[in-house]
Amino acid sequence: MKVAILGTGAYGIALASVLHKNKNEIIMWSKFEKEIKTLKETRISPKLSNYHIPEGISFTSNMKKAIESSELIVIAVPAAFVDDVAKELTSAIKDNQHLCIASKGIENNTCLFVHDVINKYIDSKNVAVISGPSFAVDIVKEVPIGLSLGTKNQVTAHIIKQAFENNYFKLRITEDIIGIEICGSIKNVIAIASGMLEGMNLPESTKAMFITESLHDIKELIFKLGGDKKTILSFAGFGDLLLTCTSSKSRNFSFGYLIGSKKSKEEIEQYKNETTIEGLYTLQSIYQLTKNRNVEMPIIDLIYDIVENKQSPNTLTHFLIKKN
Repeated sequence: MKVAILGTGAYGIALASVLHKNKNEIIMWSKFEKEIKTLKETRISPKLSNYHIPEGISFTSNMKKAIESSELIVIAVPAAFVDDVAKELTSAIKDNQHLCIASKGIENNTCLFVHDVINKYIDSKNVAVISGPSFAVDIVKEVPIGLSLGTKNQVTAHIIKQAFENNYFKLRITEDIIGIEICGSIKNVIAIASGMLEGMNLPESTKAMFITESLHDIKELIFKLGGDKKTILSFAGFGDLLLTCTSSKSRNFSFGYLIGSKKSKEEIEQYKNETTIEGLYTLQSIYQLTKNRNVEMPIIDLIYDIVENKQSPNTLTHFLIKKN
């Protein structure tokens, strides 16, 4: 199968490694020609330096070339860039092509989930989202990985499973696209707070309490936004939350750690400038979304106050005790 991956970040390359293992024909796209040139010449990404990219994976900065004759198109760019990618994609995509969204997050200003951003420009029922506990550095090691696959189209589900699944990569299907997107987005925000607890040198017992409270709130948010509460128990739900909230490999967790350990403003700003922190982008969106929909999410309000309004991270522990 010919597969196009839009986005050459660590996660996109990791997904390409699975597709290559399954003997698919892969072409990866980025609008940054300098990045494409480096990848072609070195076969190493600075974002995933422990993985040598096989020659069977090709690169281009021409989107039309990337997707022509591809049966499956995987979108793996940061949430902030999905709108631009979707605009460019709409003039080239064909009705019989299938889309797999691997990007996670909620668009600022509009508060749209990635699936909804795509729908603004592309009228297709051949769309799915994938999400779950899967760091790029782990995927390329070919260890067992499980992701949720959300779609209402069984043909699309079959094609994506055919392309990706093997003896170490598993996909579990659900029709709850909304729930999958909520889980995939908000877990990055929750991981920032979990990192704060780590930075404050609080033990596993407190972090477990925090994750449990977060699970309950996310479950209610899924329900109030029209999803299925049971999705919280999926790979995209509990699985991804557990991973992102307990690992220093998570950039969101690491960012929170800097805040919790009271690093200098300069050190925190440097990390923000040098690192893609999806949870920081999503925090703005989920905060506004809950206000727009009149959904109470005190945990999001508190994280927002700590990150944006410089409230003390110590308020997290008081919040956990007082929370209903």
